[in-house]
Amino acid sequence: MTTLALDGVRVLDMTHVQSGPSATQLLAWLGADVVKVEAPGGDITRRQLRDVPDADSLYFTMLNCNKRSITLNTKTGRGQQILTALIRGADVLVENFAPGAVERMGFSWERIREINPRIVYASIKGFGDGPYTNFKAYEVVAQAMGGSMATTGFEDGPPLATGAQIGDSGTGIHAVAGILAALLQREKTGRGQRVNVAMQHAVLNLCRVKLRDQQRLAHGPLTEYPNDDFTDEVPRSGNASGGGQPGWAVRCAPGGPNDYVYVIVQPQGWQPLSALIGRPELAEDPEWATPEARLPKLAKMFQLIEEWTATLPKWQVLEQLNRHNIPCGPILSPKEIIEDPSLADNDMIVEVGHPQRGTFTTVGNPLKLSDSPTTITTPPLLGQHNEEIYIGELGLSDEELRLLRSGGVI
Repeated sequence: MTTLALDGVRVLDMTHVQSGPSATQLLAWLGADVVKVEAPGGDITRRQLRDVPDADSLYFTMLNCNKRSITLNTKTGRGQQILTALIRGADVLVENFAPGAVERMGFSWERIREINPRIVYASIKGFGDGPYTNFKAYEVVAQAMGGSMATTGFEDGPPLATGAQIGDSGTGIHAVAGILAALLQREKTGRGQRVNVAMQHAVLNLCRVKLRDQQRLAHGPLTEYPNDDFTDEVPRSGNASGGGQPGWAVRCAPGGPNDYVYVIVQPQGWQPLSALIGRPELAEDPEWATPEARLPKLAKMFQLIEEWTATLPKWQVLEQLNRHNIPCGPILSPKEIIEDPSLADNDMIVEVGHPQRGTFTTVGNPLKLSDSPTTITTPPLLGQHNEEIYIGELGLSDEELRLLRSGGVI
């Protein structure tokens, strides 16, 4: 029988919506026993954005695979006693409540550490300590305050959010890194510790190249950007690559909203690229032959490339560019991604059975461990594992479980 990387690690998942559940789902995929502790009404996302009446939403199912679910009203005295017992038997506790909420339950870090000195207690919040601490945090708020929105979009347009959930799921991945580091350190010290991750901080970490460019501005314009004018702030630069090699999304036939290929122009790629676009003379023209000569004319360069790509479907453009080892990639829509057989073959697009929904499609584990293969299992129904955990693991009686239900504790 295969032993997974986190076999034997018990995680109390007191998270909701996306940032926390994305972290605990990844831990579950790595083999941890993740017990989702929900209020009797359940995680709010079970009901949000429903597409199937009276069934858990895709919002919930795609963030809570491979977990077990129990219900618990932690505002009751008995509920707090049960939570204490759960903490005592856990290796990790993860929560993303509003600041101070867990403390108001009576479970400060000091209290949690007293109950279980070996526990790793991970908190996901919107912001660190300071003037923003009590701001309500949402995905796009984190993008706004972490540096992403100010640098996303076109020069003459408003700041834009990215479709990637860098504020929520991006923070969840950062939290997993902290949790795993704390578990590893516990092997040396025997002690658990507090792990704090803020959404603003995670987005900022993902925007480090823009902070790089902010400092470079002190020494003059950013020549790899297509912008004509620069102030003392990093500008929005559309689809520019932002790296050492210029790139852009160029339109392809027949001109639909996602008929684009992103092309990177490396120095060694200019000669074959100029031949492909029907302008082989540009490979020797001193006005175009070197990267330094092309930098002031990036907009014109990509216009010339687009005059060629616009005559061909993106998959033909992709085939011809790859034949010459020119870095590129087609713009893939969510529909194309769900239907991409290579992603299914890599277990990144996965079909999962569900007792209410039938079958739904979700993403697979992007972390591929040779000795810890992931099998995606269906997310739990609300309170599905109450008997299994409360009776089978905590030793409560059938009668007490009935009283807990009738008393609103579970």
